[in-house]
Amino acid sequence: MPVADPQTSTTSMTDVRLTPDYYIHRQQDLASAYIVGLLARAETVFDIKPLMVADLDDPAACGLDHAPAGTIDAGAIVEGPVYLQQGARIESGAHVIGPVLICSGAVIAAGALVRDHSVIGPGSAVGFGAEITRSLLVEAVFMKHVSFVGDSILGRHVHLGAFCSTTGMRNGTGPVREPAVDEVTITLDEARISTGQTKFGAVIGDEVGLPAATVLSPGTLIGPGTVIYPHTHIGGILPAGSRVR
Repeated sequence: MPVADPQTSTTSMTDVRLTPDYYIHRQQDLASAYIVGLLARAETVFDIKPLMVADLDDPAACGLDHAPAGTIDAGAIVEGPVYLQQGARIESGAHVIGPVLICSGAVIAAGALVRDHSVIGPGSAVGFGAEITRSLLVEAVFMKHVSFVGDSILGRHVHLGAFCSTTGMRNGTGPVREPAVDEVTITLDEARISTGQTKFGAVIGDEVGLPAATVLSPGTLIGPGTVIYPHTHIGGILPAGSRVR
């Protein structure tokens, strides 16, 4: 973990714009009890991914270590622990690399790739050419086209058009290195806020659609109900109900 920048502030960590409640409304109404509990434990949106990773690495501690209740079609490629809830389906030609939780009614379609430490929320659809890793799709998220989501949180009824992508690593100090070493920070009211992570993509609030070919910078936070017109690159913090032309 990199040494903290002395200019990085932690005083704004309780700002409402950094809390899960700001991006995901009516959490108690979510169809997944696990996701309800996960969001309740997270003080800020930056806490969600570490909590989710820890849960999937120790599924017995959070009640995920049950027998699969969904359907894995013949011809699907499934590696590692994959937890399927009732009505979830992995279609022939899909590729899932655990640990992954796929919630009730979610479908991983042929040609999709879901990688480690992801939770695919109820009623979500991941289509051909879509790739997800280390991310939470809260509920009824549609990624039906070629797209990439990594190290991110997507709220209810988020829709990604074709060729959309989050980016989760800083790339301003020379060649990209793996594992990443530069912490992703965000700027909130002119204060730099620590995410505590070297890979952090985006938080996309409820009812947001990304037009085709939109790319999000590391640490992008998009409030619920934001309307984004065709764009090639978006970053920063967009308050709830924003209009981006």
